[in-house]
Amino acid sequence: MPKNKTHKGAAKRIRVTGTGKLVREHTNNQHKFEHKSSSRKRRISGIEVLSPADNSRMKKLLGL
Repeated sequence: MPKNKTHKGAAKRIRVTGTGKLVREHTNNQHKFEHKSSSRKRRISGIEVLSPADNSRMKKLLGL
């Protein structure tokens, strides 16, 4: 059996916490902030725990 390869696109977007949860960043949080309202910028800042429905698929992509 060949080794499983990590999906690099997923690895750049999702990380694993110390307790094993998968977390991601919010979308629309890279540039063009002058056009976004302050409340919207606050809402999309920070990280969010990945949905339980996506966990098994993402763990397979990450090789966990």
